[in-house]
This record gives sequence, structure tokens and C-alpha cells, in this order.
Amino acid sequence: MQQKQENTGLVWFRNNLRVNDNVSLKKAIENHKRVIAVFYFNPKHFKKEIFGFKKTEKFRAQFLIETVKNLQKNLQKLNITLLTFYDAPQNHLNKICKEFNIDTIYSQKEWTKEEVETNKLIQQSFSNKIYFIEDYDQFLYNPETVSNDFNNIPNVFTAFRKKLEKSVKVKSETTPTPLPKENLIENQTSIPHLKDLGFHNFEIHPKSAFKFSGGEDAALNRLNNYFFETKKVNFYKKTRNGLVGTDYSTKFSPWLANGSLSAKTIYWKIKEFEAEFGANQSTYWVVFELIWRDYFKYISLKYDNRIFKIGGILEKNYTWNSDENLIENWINGTTKDDFVNANMIELKETGWMSNRGRQNVASYLTKELLIDWRIGAAYFESLLIDYDVHSNYGNWMYVAGVGNDPRDRKFNTQLQAKRYDANYKFRKIWLEKTLF
Repeated sequence: MQQKQENTGLVWFRNNLRVNDNVSLKKAIENHKRVIAVFYFNPKHFKKEIFGFKKTEKFRAQFLIETVKNLQKNLQKLNITLLTFYDAPQNHLNKICKEFNIDTIYSQKEWTKEEVETNKLIQQSFSNKIYFIEDYDQFLYNPETVSNDFNNIPNVFTAFRKKLEKSVKVKSETTPTPLPKENLIENQTSIPHLKDLGFHNFEIHPKSAFKFSGGEDAALNRLNNYFFETKKVNFYKKTRNGLVGTDYSTKFSPWLANGSLSAKTIYWKIKEFEAEFGANQSTYWVVFELIWRDYFKYISLKYDNRIFKIGGILEKNYTWNSDENLIENWINGTTKDDFVNANMIELKETGWMSNRGRQNVASYLTKELLIDWRIGAAYFESLLIDYDVHSNYGNWMYVAGVGNDPRDRKFNTQLQAKRYDANYKFRKIWLEKTLF
């Protein structure tokens, strides 16, 4: 067993807000006699962006607050204190490191432009030498086992998936070991309320398809319910294009997005389920979707900031417009298309939209209205509880014809409505005004 360092290790939580299967947390515990943790509610995440939307709206802000509260509770069980601040990390990490004599910070590796910029600012703020130990911990298939040159990642998903399934193994989960009680420190910090972040309190919409709380405990409960209590996973492939209710899809994505649930945890839970009840197309399809999620992360690693550019990874030179009336109609669900409208109203009222809905409204905005796809991506970023930078921009590029779709499809939204909402059940929920 390795000798533990006398000085304190710091775990800086980012989009890895869990204690189970968390490499940064495990390494800090293994390497140091004392460990503390920190999370920053960065003020810039709650401000308006270039296209005029708040980067994070109330739905994801509430989900994040619930997640951090749950993380604090679960770390407490490991005798680790989580300090929380409403501040930019580059303004503050230096102070913590001085106060607790820290020279090593453990964190999940991020590579998109804002996170890289934050890292640079942090490095500049330190006068002493600080070691950053960063790990790719948001994948199903870890980059260390996939490629040492991201330029080799295929541009078509099927080629990527087949290669991975054939030759790469999913790593096992990690489990943290509790530290002694003496590791806890006095915590005078507090988790902000919604109003501190610039929002009013709100109730979850009674018709929302996503009525779950944030946090690892809620994620693991949902996992257990969807797999073992209801066995709904057995029908996932049949129901995944649904529009109404809690159980047409797994609903794991919001917890995956902020890292309160790991892709590996889902994978190994599926393997456990298959061992007990047998595998079928539906259990496989959940893994298939996790591979899609990985794929967009690898595309982002391969193309870097091109995923945010108007021409996308294909560097297409299309003519887009930014007609404010058309954009407002799309946002408010007042276009000429009732299926698009119902989906957009659902998003505005709940912070959630089905995968089928997302593809249709994105296709309508980009292929019908010819609006700059990045406006749609920014609006989704603001509203969606399950916003994930790689999946969001990857999917928007794909639908807009500047990404990984080899066929550059356009959705016929009325045919889609006929196929997936033939009885008008979904449209009635969101388009019919009620008195009470």
C-alpha cells in the first residue's frame, strides 16, 4: 500500500457531482491523509450569453442546487467536507490552497473552450507550484483505452461504435473509502438558493415528463426503479420515441449531464440486469445510446472549438438568417406547425423535451426557417435540465447539416406528428389552454 501524503488533497468538483465511480475523489483519498472538496456556482453560468439567453435557466439551476446538496451529504458520510461558493474558481481556489496548505488539486478533465480558459486563469492566479491531476471521467469508454490520437476518430458513428464494441472493454467502477472522522473541518460556506442565482422559486409543472430531483441518490433510485422494480428497460427500444409520461425513456440524461451518475454505473447495472433476467434489444439499446453520448465527446475532442462555429465540423458555408420574429415564434411555440409548437411549449414550461421532439424542432428551425443553428443550441443550453455541451452541439450540428449526419436529413414534422402523436395526446397536453 502506498504511503499517503501528509498535506491535504483538494477535490474540485465540476461535472462529476457524485461519490460513486469518481476517479478524482478516489485518487485524492488514496494519496492524502486529509481531503477537502469544493464546488463553485460560477456567476457567469447564470448570466446572459451572446444570443441573449441566460446560460443556465431556472430548471437546471434548481437541479444543480439539489445535486450539490446531495453531494455534500454523501461526502459527509465519507467524512469529507464540501465547501461551496458563489464565485468564479479563478478568483478563489488560490485562497483555499493557501489556507489549507494544498499543492495538489484533483479534478475531472474538461477540454471545451470555457473550461480550458478557466483552467488557464486558475494557473495564472497561483504564485506557488500547484499540481493538477485531471482524469477523463465522463465516458463509458475511457479515452486512454480508445485512442492516443483523436484525429483517428471516425466521422461516422457506426464505424466508431463497431470498433469500440469489438475491441475496447468498459472499465470497472471505483468505490471511495471513508476517511477518519477527524478529516471533517468546520464549514461556514453555504449553498446558494435560487434567488441568489437570480431566479424565483417555482413548482415543477404537473404535466412534466421529468419530475425527478437532482443528485446521486435520486439517480440511483431511478436506475433501480427503471431496471429492477418496473423492468421498463425491457421495452426501452419500443418506447424510446414516446412523448408523454415519465417512463417512455430512461430519463438518465440530466444526472449524466452533471455527472451525478456515471455512464459506467449504468452499463454495469445493465449487465447485472441481463445476468438475472436476460439480454434483449432494449437492454442493448441503452448501451447503444451511451455510445452515442461518448461519440459526441470524442468528436468534440477531435474538432475542438469547431463544434461551436457556424460552419460546424464540416466547415459548410450555408447562408443562415437570424430573423427575430421567426426565432420568437419558435421559442414561444407560435409557429405554423402544431407539433413543433407543442414541443417548444413543453420545453419552456418544464426544461424537458423528448429526443423525438428535439430532432423535429431542431430540423424545423434549421431546415424550414433557415435560422442559424447556434441560436437553437444556445436556447437549448439555457433551458434543458440535461444540457451537456458535447451532446447538445453534436446533435445540433448533426441536424443542421454541418456535423456527423452523412445523409443531411430534413424531418417532415407533420408526418412525424402523425407517426408519433397520431391520437394528438401530446399536442393536446401542451396546446390546449385550460381555465384552472
